[in-house]
Amino acid sequence: MDVRPQMLEALSALRDRVAAARFPLALPGAARARRDRAELLAQLDDYLIPRLHAPDAPLVAVIGGSTGAGKSTLVNSLAGRQVSAAGVLRPTTRTPVLVCHPDDHHWFAGQRVLPGFTRVWTPTVPGRHPGPGAMKDGKGLAGGAAGNGSGAYDPYETYDDERYGEEPGAASDGGPPALRIETVDTVPPGLALLDAPDIDSLVSRNRELAAELICAADIWVMVTTATRYADAVPWHLLRTAKEYDATLVTVLDRVPHQVVTDVSRQYGALLDKAGLGDVPRFTIPELPESTGVGSGLLPASAVAGLWEWLVRHAQDPGARAAAVARTARGVLASLNARLPGLAGAAAAQHAAALRLAHCVEEAYAQAADRVRRDIVGGGVLAGNALTRWRGYPQDSGAAEFLDALADSLTALMCCAIADADERTERAWRADRAGAGAYEPASAPAAGAAARIGVAVRRWRRCLEELADEEVRALERPANADPDRTAVLLAAVLLGADRGRAAGETLAETLGAQGAVRLRDRGGRLLAECLDGLLRGERDRRLAPLDALDVTPEQQAALIAALSVLQKER
Repeated sequence: MDVRPQMLEALSALRDRVAAARFPLALPGAARARRDRAELLAQLDDYLIPRLHAPDAPLVAVIGGSTGAGKSTLVNSLAGRQVSAAGVLRPTTRTPVLVCHPDDHHWFAGQRVLPGFTRVWTPTVPGRHPGPGAMKDGKGLAGGAAGNGSGAYDPYETYDDERYGEEPGAASDGGPPALRIETVDTVPPGLALLDAPDIDSLVSRNRELAAELICAADIWVMVTTATRYADAVPWHLLRTAKEYDATLVTVLDRVPHQVVTDVSRQYGALLDKAGLGDVPRFTIPELPESTGVGSGLLPASAVAGLWEWLVRHAQDPGARAAAVARTARGVLASLNARLPGLAGAAAAQHAAALRLAHCVEEAYAQAADRVRRDIVGGGVLAGNALTRWRGYPQDSGAAEFLDALADSLTALMCCAIADADERTERAWRADRAGAGAYEPASAPAAGAAARIGVAVRRWRRCLEELADEEVRALERPANADPDRTAVLLAAVLLGADRGRAAGETLAETLGAQGAVRLRDRGGRLLAECLDGLLRGERDRRLAPLDALDVTPEQQAALIAALSVLQKER
């Protein structure tokens, strides 16, 4: 556990790269990648980095298992008093409880160990029930004093929400999870017991919290029962522990006396088959106290084997070093397989984002082609705009014609953009990656008509200013009318064949050279307006994809960080 600073820096850099990775698109394997990322962050933040920074910190043994396996009763019995609520109500443990010796409180009061949890502190209170550590020659196996029963502690006391920040506490309100600290003299220095929520809890936040705490353990103590030892969820965690080469202990709890031999043999056979035959295994018989009713404390003899194993690993330097080093090395070694998987998922996310972006760009390129075809075909100078043009100047004024033409151009652009959005929606919905991403992408479409209208009206004002500027530049400006010039220019730009006569009249008014110059400037102004509109709406549809931040750098950064760490190791 003598770790060089360079390795810690490399590990911290790798942690930052993992935290920055994102898997938002609904691709196959994305949900798994998000779970793996969360699990890996939990192991790095709550266990590996703190452990390598503080190798002398107490050994943390997390008591985990299925619903009703008796985890809290086991922790209470090891501690020698009721430190964690036990009973028939499920889920019982929602806020995790960490039990340690008073001399070790400084390790857990700060953020050196389990830094992602807020602390809920409980003062030391003498217990009435001597724990297994106090049952050997009148002294604890750690030399701790047994409770003398003279304190005010009530073994039947329940912990209320207001006092401890308990259920529903910070673990379920969206904030950082809470960790309640208990100190007892019967737990030896150098050892901490952590009662975790159920790994198969009906409450999803409890399941996530349980998995996070198990990943923060030096020792995984997996508790199951005579009726549930073959369940899938505990075995998934056992296989995970084997994969990470974690220091593991199993407890077969609440085993009826009449079947203890058969159940123990069958459980052992399953462990052997899974390659876990060398894992220390302890059996606790079914007792009246197993239900958590009353004091909820098992006799010291029932948990003596597990207790002695934990104390030996906490106090024997060789056993402690082996347990900690094995778990830490297992997590480090697992990075060689886990980081490439995350990098591959990040690459798939980037490829999918590019594919979705291409759908948007292709749809808007087709919209631009449609607009050009309609303008060349005279589709804008139609309907009311054509009526106003035919009535100009006898029955329609310049403002009426330009208003009608602007409305027609606005309608054309709205139809083209709506068609692009429909194409995008169809393409995204046909792509699994875009199935859940289209809704936020389509949100900007609601204001598209208003934005188009504003832009076209601005173009119209600029057109009028352009015509006025050209007229003022004439040697005899009094011979030309700016409003009429603007009408002729608009008809030339948007009228196609119908505007041919307007072009001839414009040349007669401004001269051939002036008419060409004005038509070129007006054409550029129109192109800038329409291209800007299409580009702006396209970029609004792309913005949600850009906000996902699934860049190619994520894959490269993960692989590079792993390479640096491997070099330092």
